[in-house]
Amino acid sequence: MEITPMIRTEIDRYLKHQGITMTEFGHMTDLNVGTVSGIVTGNRSISVNQLDRITAGMGLPPDYFYERYVEECIIESPLNWRKISPFLFRCAELGRLDCIQRVVSILLDTPIYISLLFELAEELFQKAYQDPAALLYENVAESEKKQHSERLAVCQYRLFSIRIGKDQAQNLQTAAKFEPFVDRLDEFEQLDALKDLANVYRSLSMWDKVYKLSCQMCKLGQVQYDLIHNSKREMKPGKKLSRPLFVYIAYAELLCANACDARGKHEQALVHIRRYADLNWVKETDPDTLHWLGNFKQWAKINTYVNRLMSGDVSVLPDYVEYIAGEKEIFAELLNIIEAANQYNVNVDHILQRFEPQIAAYQEVSSMYTKQFLPQQYVRFWYKVAKYSLNKGRYPYGFKCLIIAFEKAVTINHGLLIANCVGLFSHFSTHAAPETQIQFQSMHEEVWQRYDKKDGFNLSDS
Repeated sequence: MEITPMIRTEIDRYLKHQGITMTEFGHMTDLNVGTVSGIVTGNRSISVNQLDRITAGMGLPPDYFYERYVEECIIESPLNWRKISPFLFRCAELGRLDCIQRVVSILLDTPIYISLLFELAEELFQKAYQDPAALLYENVAESEKKQHSERLAVCQYRLFSIRIGKDQAQNLQTAAKFEPFVDRLDEFEQLDALKDLANVYRSLSMWDKVYKLSCQMCKLGQVQYDLIHNSKREMKPGKKLSRPLFVYIAYAELLCANACDARGKHEQALVHIRRYADLNWVKETDPDTLHWLGNFKQWAKINTYVNRLMSGDVSVLPDYVEYIAGEKEIFAELLNIIEAANQYNVNVDHILQRFEPQIAAYQEVSSMYTKQFLPQQYVRFWYKVAKYSLNKGRYPYGFKCLIIAFEKAVTINHGLLIANCVGLFSHFSTHAAPETQIQFQSMHEEVWQRYDKKDGFNLSDS
């Protein structure tokens, strides 16, 4: 078995092989000759910054010595956070998660380093080094899993934020794992956490969850708003909200209205809409506040149209269409129109034709929707258009739309939408052309095989 030489040994060999003096190498690496000499002779410890300069001077990849650095300069030396933390940060920059894990496994044996690792994770998270940050959060959370601490809750919140993506099944698991920790967060951080959780459940059409969490967010926001304005309470340092405080209260009402409309409780939805339409109680007058007040006023107007439409008042449709015609983002509104058309048997051909360029544009840029809500909204639109077209006997176009919806539903792993697409195809399958039946069956077979492989077996417990 070949023995890997120590870092200083390999540096010494390089200098001798290249015929370079320590003074010359010091000039090449911008290091003092005494520093180079001390490193080569083993009389001086080496920092990661010095190591990076030496590695670059030798023409090697930047992380060439990192595994040996962990063994020689961290594990076999007295632990020194001022030396370790820059190394961990550099590993994060270079994606060396293996080295981070090796160091962290040593540090966690000493409780004092748990808080330092958490602070480093927060720094990495803020600088968008998500994978390294997640690794640190996981280790800190594991070390504190028996503690009812705010730090554990923050770790779980950060992991939730990092892991939410396009896979809706994974999003559900991630949200369910984080939800029990929300109450342990600082009050202000709870507001953002409740907002984020509600948005995830909204994307999954889990309206009871959306309503419950939104009510909780509204109540907490009102308490904090009253405390600040009635007792002149200052926010805690480092606990800055991502939006003005009143926004959480108004947005909670908006989500409650959304959940009520989705469950067919349109009168109750209208009560919530009126609450966020009337924000005269807001005391702030800064530009950011005025911006959000304008947003909620606009959302209340358009959602009142939606509420009336979903209640069966199709007479509002012309006004609704004219209103959205002047808006940049109309995809959600088109989805509402198709939903109403299917539910109340309304002909909306002229509306679809009017917005055909916008519909085509959304189809072309669908891959850009990387957040959890927009992808499922996209699937639902094409599913509803397919249903509308098939019910009108426009089978070729209807099946084309259905295949678009099914492909995207599989991509985001949305079980409900996958089942809906399969059910709709089954209902109209006798009208599908042979090639369409073969295409859909092939797609369905691929999905079945994927899920069948995930199904395990039970060992006998008799």
